[in-house]
Amino acid sequence: MKKFDFSGWATRNNLKCSDGRTILKDAFKDNDGQTVPLVWNHQHDGPFNVLGHALLENRADGVYAYCTFNDTEQGRNAKLLVEHGDVSALSIFANRLKERASNVLHGAIREVSLVLAGANPGAFIDSVVLSHGDDADGEAIIYTGKPISLYHSDDKKDEEKDSPDDKDKDKEPEKKDDEDGETISDVVDTFNEKQKNVFYAVIGEIMAQKGNPDDKKKEEKEKGGNDTMKHNVFDGGQTNTDTLSHADQEAIISLAKSNQVGSFQTALQIYADENNLQHDATSGGFVQTGDGNVTLLFPEYKDVRPGAPELITNDQGWISIVMSKVHKSPISRIRTGQVDIRKIDSLRARGYEKGKQKKQVGNFKLVRRTTDPQTVYVKNALHRDDIVDITDFDYVQYLYGIDKMMLNEELATAIMLGDGREDGDEGKISPDHIRPIWTDDDLYTLHVDLDVEAAKKELQGTNTGANFGINYILAEALINTVLYARENYKGTGTPDFFCTPHMLNVMLLARDINGRRIYSSKAELASALNVGEIVTAEQFEGKTRTTSDNKTKKLLGIIANLADYSLGATKGGEVTHFTQFDIDFNQEKSLLETRCSGALTRVYSAIAIEEPVEEQG
Repeated sequence: MKKFDFSGWATRNNLKCSDGRTILKDAFKDNDGQTVPLVWNHQHDGPFNVLGHALLENRADGVYAYCTFNDTEQGRNAKLLVEHGDVSALSIFANRLKERASNVLHGAIREVSLVLAGANPGAFIDSVVLSHGDDADGEAIIYTGKPISLYHSDDKKDEEKDSPDDKDKDKEPEKKDDEDGETISDVVDTFNEKQKNVFYAVIGEIMAQKGNPDDKKKEEKEKGGNDTMKHNVFDGGQTNTDTLSHADQEAIISLAKSNQVGSFQTALQIYADENNLQHDATSGGFVQTGDGNVTLLFPEYKDVRPGAPELITNDQGWISIVMSKVHKSPISRIRTGQVDIRKIDSLRARGYEKGKQKKQVGNFKLVRRTTDPQTVYVKNALHRDDIVDITDFDYVQYLYGIDKMMLNEELATAIMLGDGREDGDEGKISPDHIRPIWTDDDLYTLHVDLDVEAAKKELQGTNTGANFGINYILAEALINTVLYARENYKGTGTPDFFCTPHMLNVMLLARDINGRRIYSSKAELASALNVGEIVTAEQFEGKTRTTSDNKTKKLLGIIANLADYSLGATKGGEVTHFTQFDIDFNQEKSLLETRCSGALTRVYSAIAIEEPVEEQG
C-alpha cells in the first residue's frame, strides 16, 4: 500500500451530532476510493490553501481518510504541525446532502480539512444550507472530534493501524471538558429544551458574526452569497481578538448548569457583570467595557424602513384634492356681486297698447360681498444639538415636510369645514377671511336635511324595516336628497361629493330585498348621485353646527365644484418659508406662512347634506 503521511476518521456513522442530526451508514459510500483535496480549515479561495490530498475509504463505521502532504511550503509546514501534535483533527465539507427525519442519508464529500483540535469530543455539524424537511438538499461542514494517526516512512505496520478489523484502536479516551470529568456534550444533555435552543442560537450567532477574512471575500464573489461557516466554534487554537474564548464558553455553561443559576440567560448576565462587560441578552449582546474583546452574541435591532421615521397622519388624500382643485387667484381681496332677478315680477316684459304710456321696470337689489386676507402660519424651532446628532436623515427637511403638511391640512379644513376653534381664540382662522363652504350663507351653500322617514314611506309604506335593510334606506334617502337639491344648484360643471368613509360604506353595502348589492363600486354610486367623484375625508366625522334658530345639524357630506371657490394671495403672500438661527437659545427657527383669502364666488354653488340631531331630553 502506498505510504501516507497520516490518516484519520473523516466522518463516523450513527453518532448523534450536537444539532440533533445523525449521519447514517454509507451516507458517503459514493466517495469510496475517491481522492479529494486536503485543505486548511475549509479555505477554498486560493491554491496556497491546498495542503495535499486525501484518499477516502468507506468503512462500516464511517469514512476513513489516508492523507498525503504536497512538497510545498504550506504542505511541509502543515506536516510539521501534525507530527508535533499541534493539529490533530479532521473535518469535511460536504454538499448534495439528503436528510429525512434528522438523519443524513446521502451526501458528497468535496474536501477534507485539517482543523485545530476542537473541544467537542463527539460529532458536530456546522450546518449552513441543510434544511429540516424531507429530502432536503444542502451543504454542511462536519466535525467528528476523532484524533488522527501518523504514518512513518520506515514503519509498514502503520498502514494497517486503522483497518476495519482493528477499529477500536483509533478510539482514544475523550478529553474531559471540566473538572468534574464531564464533556460539553454531557453538559448540554443536562439542559432542558429551552436552554438547548438558547445555547445553539448563541453558538450559531458566534459563528455567523465572525469568520476568516479570506472566506468573506470569496463569499462576496459567489452569486447570491454563501454563508458557509469556515471555522469550528470550539477550536481552542484558533483565536480571534474579538471572540469569546473557549474558557469563557465553559465558564458560562458551567454557571448555567449550576443549581444556583439554572438559566443560560442569567449565566450570561452574571458572567458579564463579573468580567466588567455590559450585557443585554434581549438586544445588543455583549459590549466591551474593559480590556477583553467580546463579540456580540445577539443581533442588534435594525430598522425595517431605514431613514426618517414613518409618519402617522390623519387622512391626507382629500387635502391634496382640495388644494389642487380650488381656483388660485393672484388677488387676495376678493369681491363678488350678484343680483337675483329670478322672481321679481316687476322686471317682466310688458305688452304695449297704442296711446298708453310705457312703464319703467321695478328696482332690484344688488348683493355684494368682499373677503379680506388673513395670515396663516406654522412656526417651529429645532435645537441645533438635534440637527447635528441626527445623522440618519435630514432632520431639518423632515420637520419642514411636517410643517407643510400641517399648513395644507389647516387650509383645506378651513375651506371645507371651518377652523373649528372657539371664537376669541387668538389662533383662530376667521370665517370672514377664509369662508367655509359648509357654514357659508344660504345664498352660496344650499343646506339640505336628509329625510330618512320620507324615504321609508316612499319605498314601502310604514313596514319598510321588514323588507329593506337600514343601509339601503339611508342610501336611497341620500341619493334622493342630493338629486332633488341639484335642481337648485347653480355651480359650474359637475361637482364632487365629499363625505366620511362610513357614509360611503353605508351606501356601498346597501342591499335589495333579495340581498344583492345595489352599487358595486364608487364609480357606479357616483353616477347614481350625479357627481364627478366621491372623495372620503375622515375629518368630516362627527362634525355638527348650530343654526340661527338654535338647532343642531350633523354634517353628512358636501357637494361642490371647487373651481367655484377662489383662494387668493397677492405676490409675497404665497406660501413662504423663513428660517433664522437664535444664538441665545441655540435653535434653528422655522416659519412657514401664507396670507390669503378664500370664498365661494358663485351663488348656490355648493350643497351641504345634513342630518338633524335630536336633543336628548
